[in-house]
Amino acid sequence: MPKTDIARRVYNHSWKLDPIVRSLLDTDFYKLLMLQMIWTLHPDVDVSFSLINRTKTVRLAEEIDIEALREQLDYARGLRFSKKEMIWLAGNTFYGRKQIFSPEFLAWLADFRLPEYRLAVVDGQYELSFHGKWTHTTMWEIPVLAIINELRSRAAMKHMGPFTLDVLYARAKARMWSKVEMLKQYPGLRISDFGTRRRHSFLWQRWCVEALKEGIGPAFTGTSNVLLAMDTDLEAVGTNAHELPMVKAALAETDAELAAAPYAVLQDWNRLYGGNLLIVLPDAFGTAAFLRDAPEWVADWTGFRPDSAPPIEGGEKIIAWWKKMGRDPSEKLLIFSDGLDAETIVETYRHFEGRVRMSFGWGTNLTNDFAGCAPDPTPGLDPISLVCKVTEANGHPAVKLSDNPRKATGIPSEVERYLRFFGSQDFVEQAVRV
Repeated sequence: MPKTDIARRVYNHSWKLDPIVRSLLDTDFYKLLMLQMIWTLHPDVDVSFSLINRTKTVRLAEEIDIEALREQLDYARGLRFSKKEMIWLAGNTFYGRKQIFSPEFLAWLADFRLPEYRLAVVDGQYELSFHGKWTHTTMWEIPVLAIINELRSRAAMKHMGPFTLDVLYARAKARMWSKVEMLKQYPGLRISDFGTRRRHSFLWQRWCVEALKEGIGPAFTGTSNVLLAMDTDLEAVGTNAHELPMVKAALAETDAELAAAPYAVLQDWNRLYGGNLLIVLPDAFGTAAFLRDAPEWVADWTGFRPDSAPPIEGGEKIIAWWKKMGRDPSEKLLIFSDGLDAETIVETYRHFEGRVRMSFGWGTNLTNDFAGCAPDPTPGLDPISLVCKVTEANGHPAVKLSDNPRKATGIPSEVERYLRFFGSQDFVEQAVRV
């Protein structure tokens, strides 16, 4: 495949040449897996998603033109799954399973389109939200994050000339390749690309994926980006996310239903998928609370993805829990994915090597590490912590606690209620950079 001259393309392109989201497959694989579960079990639930900028010092509405944002959002709303994409989804093998998506679900998906959005500016920030059936609003999460992050990058580079852009991308490529050289020293590593939502750009994410594919070979196990998986003949990877227990908890009518919500979601997931997709995401309301009340059958699942605790600390707690439950950690899998850089990946791998199976989902610091690469200071190229989270379900407020209190989302009174209910044991407050 001929390589794109990214610097020249950036210098010449307009959004008409390079729309930021160019396919509905340009999303994370777990969104499609979760969508099938939502479509099957919760087709009538109304859910709202909202954009949340946790990097308060960055005033997005002052960096990104609102009309440019509308153009990109409206373009995404006009997309449909192509025949080629539908054939690939129907015929490909995912996690060792053929036809993981049912014919009935795929027939519904063929007519899917993203729903309307609400956009306003308040105190220098965008208030952007999506309201409607969960089956539709859920699919906005990844595209809207990709759109805003790339618009921010484009704005930062708007006035750069072709030679400045050449230098910028040459430095970013050299930085990326130095990481590849560090990682290839550990052939036992297993690394996937998780970088869609906060990428510098689609073209740059594709470059990073192709660089990893060549640079670390079999240690690169796939990408969460479904479009790139299809186009580069890689595995599409990903299981489930926080929105499932968040919505289940928001819909709970009793304390017993609230306490059972994280495990009821897993039971539904097991009935639908099972096998290699049995990965637990334990931190929606705190990992300690999850492990404290988890039924024994949870210990039989393939592995855990500790998402918001420091990786070594979080991994040790899960290993201790497996041992307490009489399971052999060496037969289990830990997937690390929170704010990883190459150094953290190596440190974590060396710490746990031989004790547990490991995989690393490399996100923002893979696909958006441009800080200091421009010849002149360009703060707009620094990554920020931007998320799009469930805020309510059927009119009930939704909450995420996380193991890091700075990542909690929800209205303060509901966050306090959840903290009283689940507790805050082992919460570790850390700065949230990405």
